[in-house]
Amino acid sequence: MAILLGVDTGGTYTDAVLVRDEKTVIASAKALTTRQDLAIGVGAAVRAVLAQSGVTADQVTMASLSTTLATNALVEGQGGRVALVYIGFRDKDLDAHGLREALKGDPYIVLAGGHDHAGAQVAALDEAALIAFLETHKSDVSGFAVAAQFGTRNPGHELRAAELVTQITGRPVSASHQLSAKLNGPKRALTAVLNARLIGLTLRLIGRAEQVLVDLGVTAPMMVVRGDGALMSAAQARARPIETILSGPAASIVGARWMTGADTALVSDIGGTTTDVAMLKNGRPAIDPAGAQVGPYRTMVEAVAMRTTGLGGDSEVHFTVDGLQGGVTLGPRRLLPVSLIAHEAPEAVLPVLEQQLRATTPGEYDARFVRAVPGIEAHGLAERDADLLGRIGADVWPLGKVLKSRMEVAALKRLVERGLVQVAGVTPSDAAHVLGVVSAWNSDAARMALELFGRRRTGAGVVLARDPQVMAQIIVDQLTHQTGLALLETAFAEDPQDFGLPPEVLARHVLMQRGLGRHAGVVRIDTGLNVPVIGLGASAASYYPAVGVLMGCNMILPEHAGVANAIGAVVGRVTMRRSGTVTSPSEGRFRVHLDTGPEDFMSSDEALTRLEAALHAAAVSEAQAAGAGDIQVRVERDIRTAEAEARQVFVEATLTVEASGRPRVADG
Repeated sequence: MAILLGVDTGGTYTDAVLVRDEKTVIASAKALTTRQDLAIGVGAAVRAVLAQSGVTADQVTMASLSTTLATNALVEGQGGRVALVYIGFRDKDLDAHGLREALKGDPYIVLAGGHDHAGAQVAALDEAALIAFLETHKSDVSGFAVAAQFGTRNPGHELRAAELVTQITGRPVSASHQLSAKLNGPKRALTAVLNARLIGLTLRLIGRAEQVLVDLGVTAPMMVVRGDGALMSAAQARARPIETILSGPAASIVGARWMTGADTALVSDIGGTTTDVAMLKNGRPAIDPAGAQVGPYRTMVEAVAMRTTGLGGDSEVHFTVDGLQGGVTLGPRRLLPVSLIAHEAPEAVLPVLEQQLRATTPGEYDARFVRAVPGIEAHGLAERDADLLGRIGADVWPLGKVLKSRMEVAALKRLVERGLVQVAGVTPSDAAHVLGVVSAWNSDAARMALELFGRRRTGAGVVLARDPQVMAQIIVDQLTHQTGLALLETAFAEDPQDFGLPPEVLARHVLMQRGLGRHAGVVRIDTGLNVPVIGLGASAASYYPAVGVLMGCNMILPEHAGVANAIGAVVGRVTMRRSGTVTSPSEGRFRVHLDTGPEDFMSSDEALTRLEAALHAAAVSEAQAAGAGDIQVRVERDIRTAEAEARQVFVEATLTVEASGRPRVADG
């Protein structure tokens, strides 16, 4: 009998589930995610699920972890300070694909070097300049990213630069060719930067998760879910944390399919920070051919074709004024719900809320609090940022008492983006507490916070909401509306019919929106979704019935919807894909581009055989390293030719080798 333990670390909750023989959920449990030490939440959830089931730790035969940590970090702009080594490019290439924006002012150097499309060296690597740069920044960054021009055709300069980074700094280094075999240097560089930024966060999560499992007596091997829903080993996840973006959502799709058996459906997973929507077709989630997009970033990571929106139960509620009307919008930033921070620190929160309610006029920072996250390294902070962080200290503070000037608002934003500070404020979770849908935290604090928020005045000079209940319903209605938009965007993106406009425009089109309201004037408009929606997430049962009504579709809410990610974490397969290219730099010469450098052959068949053998060995080796057994291998060939002088001429070939198998389990 195989007992499989799945753990999912989300922005708000950490879930644990036990599955027997990949067939039956025997227990599930939740605990609050503890950002200051993720292992605390993991340990609490695992202890709870073991106690509930009566299963002992030594009976667990495999453990697997899915996480929204990387996704949330990228959506919220968090992660460590990094440095980019950019080889063979121009400074203006930093503006491509959002690379300069992703750096967020972190240091970089543009060096001479790089190769051409055939893998030949264009210029020698400027090692002297690189060494000087590394000596300057070896202590003020958490990791390095390295990207060289045509690094996938010849990785020599990336490998040498990575070697120097390790020798001089000892910091983690992400080389772009190890993350993707595709061309497009700036996009590969972006992927490497994001990977480097995530390494520290991922190391803390995986390392501490493994340790807490061992402390509890779980000695089975631990797996981690990738963004395409497949499994990888913990060691592989440490080296390539970027591959875990969309890990949690991908696991939820695998879990949705396992729980419902649905072949065609939209899967919508609402968490604390994001809503993730994907399409099940023929029982399988599609892989995004353009690479995973999270927030503003389009990466080169293979992942489920999914739209991630900064919309969740803990999304920030913003007051909006449109003419004489007032309303709210949600996200994309996550806040600590006031009900949660009051639950954890009532003595610091409740008296402040009561005092703010006694004031005759609303304050700018009413119902907003701030606290530092302990245990996070603060590299390279500006003086103003360091001063603000020191002032916050280890206590919970009303935001208005911490900020001394407008200048410090930007400093606070930077601290939040670095993951050093958390801000608490009004969220949909607070609204759910006021409406009585949820009672996990401090409902009194939620009511006071929503009363304070409702005091804001519209353009007509009237208060937004005189009653916390009314304010709560306004927030939930907006959540329903924005969830509907997220579903429609995915539906239009996946619809085989080309409507001639982007999905974002189509979802918000006046005819679409009027149709959702079943407009019946001289013209009758009736729109909605033509496929069922599988609603997942702990709060799905609270919010999604209204979404189903709005969309005019069947809303499926599985029994274990709240732990779908954790279920998906243990019912997936290990799948490793390796891709490579054969080019023809001159007639009669066929060049295989390998990690060790290019190799030339006199025939295309020889070159293809050599490439397939190398990719086969690498994919199988990685699958075995991930713990897969009974490995099956599939090869895809894309050979491009052109007609010249009445004959077919070889242009280029791309091979992809996929090695897949179920993870081996320990003897129970």
